[in-house]
Amino acid sequence: MRRKGLKLSCLALALVIVLTGCGTGDDGERAEGEYQTIELTMAVNGTDTQIDARVGDYFAQLVEERSGGNVTVAVFPNDQLANGNASRGIEMIASGSVDLAAYATCTLAVIDEKLPVATIPWIFDNYDEAIAVIDSTGGEYYAERLADKGMTYLGSFHNGFRQITNSKREIHTPEDMAHLKIRVPGSVVYMGFFNALGADPTSMNWSEVFTAIQQGTLDGQENGVSITASAKMNEVQDYLTMWNYSYESDLFVANSDVWNNLEPKTQELLQECATEACNWGRETLENEEAQILEDFAAGGMTITYLTEEEQAAFEDYIADFKQEMIEYFGEDACAAFGITG
Repeated sequence: MRRKGLKLSCLALALVIVLTGCGTGDDGERAEGEYQTIELTMAVNGTDTQIDARVGDYFAQLVEERSGGNVTVAVFPNDQLANGNASRGIEMIASGSVDLAAYATCTLAVIDEKLPVATIPWIFDNYDEAIAVIDSTGGEYYAERLADKGMTYLGSFHNGFRQITNSKREIHTPEDMAHLKIRVPGSVVYMGFFNALGADPTSMNWSEVFTAIQQGTLDGQENGVSITASAKMNEVQDYLTMWNYSYESDLFVANSDVWNNLEPKTQELLQECATEACNWGRETLENEEAQILEDFAAGGMTITYLTEEEQAAFEDYIADFKQEMIEYFGEDACAAFGITG
C-alpha cells in the first residue's frame, strides 16, 4: 500500500494513539483474534520498480490481507520521507520517525561501518551460498549489530551480485580497468576495490549517474543486473562484465521502540510476512536476472562472462586489498560469514 503524502510531524502522535486504543471497538474491546488497528510506514531507497520497493509492496499486501485490513503498511520509495537522502532515511528509522525500512548494508554503514562485511570481494560463489550463511550466522551478526543501533532485524533479501558496465571496452583482465571512471557507492570496500584495480572510482548520488554517463563525466557504473536494468543503464552503456565481484544484501528492519510496543500477535504477523517477502524478493531477483541479460544482449549490449582463469587473475590482483578488508572488519565479523584470509 502506498500513500502520496504524509504529515511527518503527526507520525509519533499517531503511533501513540493507535497503540493505545484506535484498534478497539466502541466498547474498548476487540473481538477475540482480531488484530490491533495500526498503520505503519516503511522507507526504501530504490525506485518503485527496484527490488527493495517491490519487496516492501509485497510485504504490505501480505500484512493487509492476513490482518483483515487492520494492520497496514505505507511504503515510500526513493527515500521520499527523507527528501531523497538515504543517510537521513537511516537516521529516521533509527530514531523511530519511520517504523520499518529496507536498506543495503553499504548504505547502513553510516551507522555501523562493520555491517557491509559480506561485500568483501569474492566470498560467495552463488546465491545459494549467500543465503545459507546469511540465514544462519550472518543474520545473527546483523541482528546483534542492528540492535545496538535501535533496530530490530526482520530479514534479508538480495540486492544482488554486483557487475560492472561501461561505455569504453570489454573487460577481461585487471589491466582493462585502468583509468575507467566508475561510479560506486561511498563504501570502503567498493572504493578500495576499484582503486586497487587502477580504476578511477567516484562516489555520486545514484539519481545523477545516468546523466553523468550520457555526458561522458563517467565511463560506467557497478551494480546488480536488476538495478542496472531498472535504471536503464543499457541505454547508455555498451559493455557489461559478469564477474559477481561482490554480494550485497538489503536488510529488512524495524525501529526497536516501535516494534517492542506492538502487540505480540502483530509482531508475529509482521515477522511472518517479512520472512515471506524477503524469500519472494530473493526468488524474484534470481529469476529475473536471466531474462534481463537476454534483453540486454538482444538490444545490442556486449555481455562478457569471465572465464575461471580470468576471474582468478582478478582475485590474485586484489588479494592484498582483500586481506586489508578482512583485517578492517575484524575476526568476529568475518567468522560470521565464513571469511578467511
